[in-house]
Formats: sequence, structure tokens, C-alpha cells
Amino acid sequence: MGVEASRYGLKHIILEKGSLTESLRKYPRNMRFFSTVDNISIGGLPFTIADFKANRDEALQYYRKAAGYYGLNFRLFTAVETVRKLSNGLFEVIASDNSIFRGKKVVLATGYFDCPRKLNIPGENLGHVSHYYDEAYKYSYTDVVLVGGANSVVEAALELYRTDARVTIVHRGDSFRKTVKYWLIPDVLNRIKEGRINVRFHSEVTEVETGKIYIRNRETGEKEGLPADFVFLLTGYLPDESLLARCGIELDPETKVPVKNPETFETNVKGLYLCGTVTAGIFTEKVFIENGREHAAAIADHIIGRPLRKVNELIDRV
Repeated sequence: MGVEASRYGLKHIILEKGSLTESLRKYPRNMRFFSTVDNISIGGLPFTIADFKANRDEALQYYRKAAGYYGLNFRLFTAVETVRKLSNGLFEVIASDNSIFRGKKVVLATGYFDCPRKLNIPGENLGHVSHYYDEAYKYSYTDVVLVGGANSVVEAALELYRTDARVTIVHRGDSFRKTVKYWLIPDVLNRIKEGRINVRFHSEVTEVETGKIYIRNRETGEKEGLPADFVFLLTGYLPDESLLARCGIELDPETKVPVKNPETFETNVKGLYLCGTVTAGIFTEKVFIENGREHAAAIADHIIGRPLRKVNELIDRV
């Protein structure tokens, strides 16, 4: 959104609760994007690398360079507590350090990666438990349990297995999710068949303690304890529902999808917009960089008052 604002001469400030590209920085160190570089480039700037799919470090370099090229106005490590509309039509944005920023329009592009989907089980907050996987070498020759069935779990399991970790996957479903990168499925299934990676399908975690995790089979009710030096609860992430509510944005009570215009992304609060995955409620898999970037273009069009560019149908009207 900042790039669109800069391109069209909109005075702006970007409040970021962490570092530049905070969410990307938290990605696993060896992660490679599913989308091609053409689909994750922004601002008309070419994303030139040897391969056609970028890894985490290449993306961090690219987006940092894009921010510098467009001279984006950042206030980093500044968390937003709330947004409120004043009687004169302006907005007041209040940060956690009590700083106050005022403007005519506000765009929330907070994503979802900072709010893990909690299991709310005993031991979830222990030191060896994390909702973010980083890299494999730290865990060599240890017992690692991965909870979930999506891309993040499959990629982590294969990396960990290849660095001599003893890996077990625990997943509620009967198989991995259909959204897992197609080239990973044969690899992980063959490793499971060989007994190199253990898996417990139809199972959910009931408790974590130091050195052990407890699970229950959802079909038989059978309980089991597994050795676990480290536990990664990779069960997904959600937009910050409480922040949206504090800003006056209405949400669907079941799907948590915010009320908004599907073409302009303006919320029920006139002048307050949503951009990117924060628009998706619980359906975070429906919005990603290649269609989320089009939100920014539509918002800029609406703010400037020119005809809206058509938003990619991939957004699927979430």
C-alpha cells in the first residue's frame, strides 16, 4: 500500500509494529515461495533472480530495495492500539507508546502472521513450544513434533528429517491438506512409508509438558505420549480480531470476515480501508501477495477518485 501511495503522490506514514517486512522475516530461513517472482513483484519493479521462484532472503532484499526506491515513510517498531474517527472527519491513530497520528484516510494492512491460532491447551506457552518454525540445524538429533497438516508442516518435516532430527507429525485430518505444494507430497509420503518421518493422523494434542507431548486419536479416543524436545504448533494464523473491533470495524461472527466494499475495500467506517490478508477472516489461504497487492491499487484509485482498476478474480470476494 505504501508503494501505491508513493507512486501517486499521497502523503503517508507507515506504522509497523516490528521490523521492515516483519512477517517475511519470520518465515523459515530456507522457505521458497510458491508464486513466481512476477506474481510477487510490486510497484512495477522487476524482481530479477536466477530462478523463477524466490526464497525468503531474496524476497527480503527485494522488498527492502522497493521501500528504498519509493522512499516510503516508515515508523518501525510502532504498534497500533486503535484507530478512531474524529468529529471533523479526520482519523486519529493511537500507538502503544501513546504517540498519536492524524490523517484523512487509514489503511489497515496488518496481515495475520503475528496472531497464531492457539490450541488453548496446557503447556502451550512452555519455552520449547513455538508457533513459528525457523530452521532445521538447531534441532539435529532431537525429538521434534510438528502439529498441523499444511505446507509449513510438510516443509519443516522434510528439512528436519534431512538434518537428523527425529520427526513426528500430528494432524487432525486423515491426510495432508490439498494446498500443500504438489512437489512435496511424494517426498513426504515416501519418507513416511520408509519410517523416516512418523505421522499420527486423526489426532489432536491435549497437553504439552517438558520433554513430552500428549495426543488423542479423534476416532478411537486412544491416548498416547510422544517424546518431544521441541514442539511446533503450525496450526495457522488469524487476523487480529480485537484490533479490528477496537477500530469500529464490523466482523461476521462466524467467519470473522470484516464488513467492506468488495471493490474499494473501504470498511463500514467511511475512510478506513483494509488491504491484504486482513480482509479474509478465517479464510487466510484465499489472499496472498499476488492478489493482495491488487487491493492496494484499488484503494489508491478510490482515495484519488479515479476509475477503479479491476481486482483479480483470485480474491474470490472474501
